[in-house]
Amino acid sequence: MVCATTATQPRQQTTRNRTCDERDEQELVAVSPTRTRTREPDQACAEAVDFARDALISVVGAAVVGDHLGVQAEGERIVTHLFDCADPAYSGWRWAVTVVRAPRAKAVTVSETVLVPGSDALLAPDWVPWHDRVRPGDLGVGDLLPAEPDDERLVPLVVLEGDDAVTDWYADAEGDGPEEPAELPAPGRSRVLSVVGREDASERWYSSEHGPRTPLAHAAPAHCVSCGFYVPLTGELGRLFGACANAYAPDDGRVVSADHGCGAHSEAMASEAAARAVVPVIDEFGYDLVDLPGVSVEETVFEPLSRGAD
Repeated sequence: MVCATTATQPRQQTTRNRTCDERDEQELVAVSPTRTRTREPDQACAEAVDFARDALISVVGAAVVGDHLGVQAEGERIVTHLFDCADPAYSGWRWAVTVVRAPRAKAVTVSETVLVPGSDALLAPDWVPWHDRVRPGDLGVGDLLPAEPDDERLVPLVVLEGDDAVTDWYADAEGDGPEEPAELPAPGRSRVLSVVGREDASERWYSSEHGPRTPLAHAAPAHCVSCGFYVPLTGELGRLFGACANAYAPDDGRVVSADHGCGAHSEAMASEAAARAVVPVIDEFGYDLVDLPGVSVEETVFEPLSRGAD
């Protein structure tokens, strides 16, 4: 704010400057975020309860409009009337009807009508992006789930140094990787698993039902690493994981850890007691009475077996 003064009126200049400074200070206090004053609702807008109710009923119908709950001052000559929502599907919600009044006008008009949640309203859970909601097994026939360009589980195939080096990824058990990029067995692929991707897969597979901490593995005669049906994976993951190729095993066609196991181990042997033929048991101390041609069991006289011993 600029105050115009003249050099011939020094006393008035001082007074006007002081007035300007005081006015500037008052304006700063009024807009200061640390000092706010309670806004009083406009009287004409606050008294327009029936007007707001009629406007609301004309939009949603009288059946879902409940009691008047109060008013809220939204601004200068702007007031919101709150009505209870009688719709059982929106328990705890409120109808909000905002009315306004123009400067120096007595008529009140409706600005908007909306449905807002109350303090005890039933709300939907926070929205979660679809890629965060997807879970294993959700992908169906025809569905597409492309990996993000910045997926931390993948790195470009051209990376040949550091923790994500492709030469380490395709290294064999002795640690000797391919000497030239052309030797990498990845035709048509532009990205491969990163360190994060390999660690995530290892933890997921090792802690699953195809790892070593299952009752099936504990009861197995030996580990999968010594089974003839165990096909090791290539690269770094092949040091701990492989695929089961036994059609009769419960893990056939699945990735299993090297220390997993089952009863279909290729070198499992049946115990000698189970393999030995069962010898029939003959009861020589008892007998059964049967009828023969010309001889009736009822007409036959039997003597005790112990008589001959006397």
